[in-house]
Amino acid sequence: MTALLLGLILFLGVHSVRIFADDWRSAQIGRLGEKGWKLAYTVLSLIGFGLIVWGYGQARQDPVVLWTAPRGLRHLAIALTVPAFVLLAAAYVPGNGLRRRLGHPMVLAVKLWALAHLLANNTAADLLLFGGFLVWAVLDFRSARRRPVPAAAAWPANTGLRTLATVVIGGLAWTFFAFHAHVWLIGVWPFG
Repeated sequence: MTALLLGLILFLGVHSVRIFADDWRSAQIGRLGEKGWKLAYTVLSLIGFGLIVWGYGQARQDPVVLWTAPRGLRHLAIALTVPAFVLLAAAYVPGNGLRRRLGHPMVLAVKLWALAHLLANNTAADLLLFGGFLVWAVLDFRSARRRPVPAAAAWPANTGLRTLATVVIGGLAWTFFAFHAHVWLIGVWPFG
């Protein structure tokens, strides 16, 4: 489980710089330039993500069960991942009403995803992975809501069609992932 823990520290640490050390981040961007900062951020994130994937896979080989998850919580977890995918889509579809209203839909998507998986899973590796992401998302959302909104964040008046497109795209992405990609990428059929 060491690789999982190191991966989480690296990945979530890099993603937490703006939460805990925004002045340091600004200084590094000034020193490295925006492209240099983004390159370093990306490289460290990819290394952390790779360690998370490998470490979680290793931990699943010899699981440490912490509690018995009630079977019904799987249904709740599945239901929570639907809006998580819609919120994820809202982070990328320009000018949609969800992003306009919520401000940080991707972080909210991570919250729902992590909570859903904490409800449905029961090992120490699950607690580290999904609990770590949930704590990070709560802190990041709180931090992001305290930052001033950039002046360039002007929103079109009519966002109805874009919001509908966001919901449809998120729903289609959830359907594909739930029925095909989850078992292929994760090795777990979410419905049984």
